[in-house]
Amino acid sequence: MQVRAILRHTRTTPQKARLVANMIRGKNVNDAMNILAFLNKRVAGKFQKLLKSAIANAEENHKVLDVDDLIVKTVCVDAGVTWKRNMPRARGMATIIRKRTSHITLILDEG
Repeated sequence: MQVRAILRHTRTTPQKARLVANMIRGKNVNDAMNILAFLNKRVAGKFQKLLKSAIANAEENHKVLDVDDLIVKTVCVDAGVTWKRNMPRARGMATIIRKRTSHITLILDEG
């Protein structure tokens, strides 16, 4: 059975989030938690929180007894809404600052 957890409108760029997603894809849940715990990326904490949420969903909603058998089947990072801000520049001009967001979908499956 597949267990899903979604984190939307995360204030990180999809490019930076995909670096972390590629590291935990296909790994055991315990291995993925260890990788995220020692990873020196700001988004790793958000992935760790999302993985804990997916494990809790498996225990509560799907009545999975052995959490150690779960593997990270799919990690999908999509672009969210881009917030646009203006930064004043010389001679009355302005530059657009793009504050990008991400939608992260994590699917666990029994191995």
